[in-house]
Amino acid sequence: MPMIDADGCLLNVSVEGRDGGPTLMLSNSLGCTLEMWEPQMEALTKLFRVVRYDRRGHGKSGAPGGLTSIERYGRDALAILDDLNIGKVHWCGLSMGGMVGQWLGANAPERFDRIILSNTSSYYPDPTNWHNRIKAVREGGIAAVADAVITGWLTADFREAQPQIAANMKAMLIATPVEGYLAACEALSTLDQRALLPRIKSPTLVIAGRQDMATPVAAGEYIRSQIPGASLTILDAAHISNVEQSHAFTDAVVGFLTQR
Repeated sequence: MPMIDADGCLLNVSVEGRDGGPTLMLSNSLGCTLEMWEPQMEALTKLFRVVRYDRRGHGKSGAPGGLTSIERYGRDALAILDDLNIGKVHWCGLSMGGMVGQWLGANAPERFDRIILSNTSSYYPDPTNWHNRIKAVREGGIAAVADAVITGWLTADFREAQPQIAANMKAMLIATPVEGYLAACEALSTLDQRALLPRIKSPTLVIAGRQDMATPVAAGEYIRSQIPGASLTILDAAHISNVEQSHAFTDAVVGFLTQR
């Protein structure tokens, strides 16, 4: 996997799949690595060249100190495309990846064909929950919040039926570098991208989870209502819908990206 330099930060990138076809870039949730997309990779790599990466401060990517922002994460994605000499891609981002996708769709429209914004929000009216999480992680590490996060990521029924998958997701979360996780939480605590949404002109699919308490259906409905021509698909899942409803998620993504 190449390490790409984005403004002094080395980013871990994976490029797989079909040569010569359209390119799809995947962007992860907070506390996840590019491995979160494994349930989709067999299907997606048959149709697309797939670019996955670890966000700065996550997985095998660097974690330079200092404050960051959704814009910084968006510019990291553009740096990856520039380094790989890729002019235009489809985008699929979940949670924080969807927030980065909103910034990119509004600020670099020429680089994106179709955009999928999954289990995400454009605005947090009250930053209290983020401040509480930041305090807890500073005092006790990510393990201090891991059980609560996993409860939000996956429904109780799924965790009971698939304990190994839930355990793997928790291990991925806990392995996230603390400073990278905290920097991302700080960026999310001030999130307000509502003004960007009407500027997104790419065909856009919003995916929401019926049981998602972190970014509820109402957040997805708002995004859909503000992006011209956007559509909304609701899955019976909590926050990490691509894992909990992997087949339905893959079908929605492939159907949207291949429709004429």
